[in-house]
Amino acid sequence: MTLEALVVSRDPDTLRVLRSALSKLDVSVHVCAGTEAAREIMAAKKFDAIIIDCDDMPGGTDVLQQVRQERSNKSSVTFAILNGVNNVRTVFQMGAGFVLQKPITITNALRSFHAAYGLMHRERRRYFRMPVEIPVKLNYGNGRKLQVSACNLSEGGMAIQAAAALPNDLYRVQFTLPGTDITLSPKAELAWSDASGKGGVRFLELTLNAREQLENWLVQKMQEREPILNVVPG
Repeated sequence: MTLEALVVSRDPDTLRVLRSALSKLDVSVHVCAGTEAAREIMAAKKFDAIIIDCDDMPGGTDVLQQVRQERSNKSSVTFAILNGVNNVRTVFQMGAGFVLQKPITITNALRSFHAAYGLMHRERRRYFRMPVEIPVKLNYGNGRKLQVSACNLSEGGMAIQAAAALPNDLYRVQFTLPGTDITLSPKAELAWSDASGKGGVRFLELTLNAREQLENWLVQKMQEREPILNVVPG
């Protein structure tokens, strides 16, 4: 499962060190040498980590603040690179989770990335949606049952399609993980729906064993969908 990081910087020494450190952790690197390009790609793509040169990149702190406003990346792990202009408290208040001080060394960069590595993997699993086409049974509190189709599946829920508008009093869903004989029956609620029968289901309660089975299945599917390394010009 290859993680993806966006680096917003035009400092060649910083880029060289970060590329080297991230490659040791098998993290693919996307580089933006300008803040406008960074805003555009953040609006269109999800990253596991976003690393922003806040002091030597004009508008860097604006990009850092924008991360928490972007729907796709609001929970991404963020790093602020400082060079004596902004202080640590300031960038933490802006949403940074980690700080790298210039001059950055491989040792210091690896120390920070190792500390954040588990968070990046957890965020990847939480965000990942696997396209599926599977039948799902919806169970309601009054004993009524309804069969629908799921079109994607994640750690926290699924997107579904029914023939008509969905009732709101959902209690539990039941489905089998594609390619397995593992059937899961989590307590759930209807997170959203529309008049066409489309809806989103949020899982409320899974047994420990069921959660591990779902997470293992998702990790396997993530590993089958390796991302491609990209470099974005400024």
